[in-house]
Amino acid sequence: MATDGNVLFSIITPSVGCRPRALQYAVDSVEKAARFAGLGPEQVEILIGFDGVKGTPPNSPLSMRCINFPPDNDWGNGIRNMLVKIAKGRKLIFLDDDNVLKPNALRLYLKHFEAEMIIGRIDTQLAFDKPYIPEDGDGSVVRPCNIDPLCLCLSRELVVDRCSGWGYQGKYEADYLNILDWHRRARSVVAMDDLVGIYDAGRSLDRAALSRRQMNLLDRMAAEKGVPAQGVRNNVVAFNS
Repeated sequence: MATDGNVLFSIITPSVGCRPRALQYAVDSVEKAARFAGLGPEQVEILIGFDGVKGTPPNSPLSMRCINFPPDNDWGNGIRNMLVKIAKGRKLIFLDDDNVLKPNALRLYLKHFEAEMIIGRIDTQLAFDKPYIPEDGDGSVVRPCNIDPLCLCLSRELVVDRCSGWGYQGKYEADYLNILDWHRRARSVVAMDDLVGIYDAGRSLDRAALSRRQMNLLDRMAAEKGVPAQGVRNNVVAFNS
């Protein structure tokens, strides 16, 4: 079932380089998922691209390559595109440095390995006012604000060969536009109700490393509670430390 030295899954991880604890948490989640699925270290590779910094490589028994790229400053879009081009796995999984995989994720993906696009649900309670995405509704699950790259396991042939990699550099909505392209061109799609990841799981493991969206979320929470925004941010960091 494997090619390129038995690599089944390539984990694509852009990193800003200032969240080493969150990044280690993300990498540890991949290792746990690989063990739960009964996969060997040679069957899962982790590709980490640091955005304009000399990042600190995390520890992992899995095959891992860390690359210090020139500044991209494009929400990880250019970094993802460069990483998918060197990926060896038959399947690609997009895991940002502040997200994690659920322990059963790779095992679930193996059950549907021949599908070009596998869509699972992710826990979004730490990020949005909804428990998970995608949610069921009228029409396709692939619609704005209802899906994220973390939901997906994709054929490398679909992403790299037929869709020319990760496109739409320079656009904030690149995530959705790429997913829409892959969904339209996929020859087979499987949608699962199972949870495969947790969004923002490592959001506050590193001090002063919140993303702009995470800061906006906490500022909104502070406004609703009528307390200083910095106090809410500090409490979140202390809770996760």
